[in-house]
Amino acid sequence: MLRSCLSAYLLRIRPRSARRLKSTLTSVSEKRDEDFEPTVYPTMRNHNRLRLYTRSLIPSVLNTYLPEAAKHLDPTPYVASATVLPMRTNNYVVQELIDWSNVPEDPIFQLTFPQPDMLKPEALERISKLLQNKAPRTVLQREAERIRKEMNPHPAQQKTLNVPRVDGVPLPGLQHKYRETVLFFPAEGQFCHAYCTYCFRWAQFTSVGSPQQFQSDDSKLLKIYLRRNRHVSDLLLTGGDPMVMSATRLGGYILPLLKDPCLDHLSTVRIGTKSLAYWPYRYVTDTDSDDLLRIFEKVVKSGRQLAIMAHFTHPRELSTPTVQEAIRRLRMTGAAIRAQAPLVNHVNADPATWARLVRTETRLGVIPYYMFVERDTGARHYFEVPLARAVEIYNQAFSSVSGLGRTLRGPSMSATPGKVHVLGVSKIAGEKVFVLKMLQARNPEWTHQIFHAQYDEKATWLDQLKPAFGQDKFFFEEELKNLEREENSSGNLYPYSPEMEYRYEDIFPC
Repeated sequence: MLRSCLSAYLLRIRPRSARRLKSTLTSVSEKRDEDFEPTVYPTMRNHNRLRLYTRSLIPSVLNTYLPEAAKHLDPTPYVASATVLPMRTNNYVVQELIDWSNVPEDPIFQLTFPQPDMLKPEALERISKLLQNKAPRTVLQREAERIRKEMNPHPAQQKTLNVPRVDGVPLPGLQHKYRETVLFFPAEGQFCHAYCTYCFRWAQFTSVGSPQQFQSDDSKLLKIYLRRNRHVSDLLLTGGDPMVMSATRLGGYILPLLKDPCLDHLSTVRIGTKSLAYWPYRYVTDTDSDDLLRIFEKVVKSGRQLAIMAHFTHPRELSTPTVQEAIRRLRMTGAAIRAQAPLVNHVNADPATWARLVRTETRLGVIPYYMFVERDTGARHYFEVPLARAVEIYNQAFSSVSGLGRTLRGPSMSATPGKVHVLGVSKIAGEKVFVLKMLQARNPEWTHQIFHAQYDEKATWLDQLKPAFGQDKFFFEEELKNLEREENSSGNLYPYSPEMEYRYEDIFPC
């Protein structure tokens, strides 16, 4: 029913230029396929097979890799924490990234093994007792779920304001918060090669197959939605991690979009992934790594940008020959690699680490993109850094890198109204304030607006800030309440004015 409604609607709204462009685009696509010569990608010879380690293997992993002097480390509280929070790592992370002589303080260990202090003391005690008493699995799961519900599993109203609807029916596996960008969650990509302990989508991995998950395997529905929304220029495949999919399955989602003459407005395909950091063999020696790179080549050859939205949290993730080879091979396809990460306590909360991270990214041809503020979800009490300190870290790191590294934006909060950039701290009219800027917004008219909040040295998130200069509310609050009552996602509510509409001729003059 939903698909028929969409199809009927599309018959009425075919782009004005589609009929004229159809034969041109089809012939170009066919010619490119005929002329396409598979690239030979020189690579390293050694191959490593992915081996996953989950909660049940924590004791054996610690016993195997901890040096004798640290064998006293009790695995029980780590297992307890991993009962509530998702836990998965792999042989590459364990063998090549973690410095076992520095466990538990090692940043990569903190990044991939849930730590006892990530649960509040009373929650950790309850779970530990259930484990010690060998409680039935159902009892353990019930208690774990109760704790999860107290951890704000879906921040920034992802399950309400971000989900698009047609005729009042939510579209599964899609989010459309910002006008130009649609997020698609392929069903086969709703896990990762390893899980970050601070992941803001951690709830995706604790209740597989439940309503907690965003996912879809309907590539036709994705295509129809993109056709209908010609203000969308960017498609972001996200998860989980789309790079856990086979090349064939990933191509099944991407390649049909490239030939569709009604999708001439789609200019960028983004792929959000942590795989370069956690399993770079995906691009080097996995059995279908060359096939994967050729799919990426086809995106670029179609006249679109392929943007790999890489997630590097610590410079050590860029230090191995394998990841550097993976980056080289990806860049050979014509893809742009942009790097982003949150600023998180226990992992990278110091300017020297960020300076090294940005310098290494720039040297390897990776474009620094975002420094995010740790989101208001999960074990936020463990990872959060006060905004005042975040600004100091960013400024010190930013002033220590060259101009090419200063594409890094931050600290940025991905909050309910949009991406809020903390520009700095200032004194205005005798009042000490945070200077804030809306980088992205549900309402595009909010974008780039400067606003101010009272200085609070302990504040870690937007909802802890109060308007400055005696104001009752921030400029966006009233309209945001109205958006919450709308029956569609915010990305659908603000069409372009006629002079700003997409025109194919602007890119490819006839």
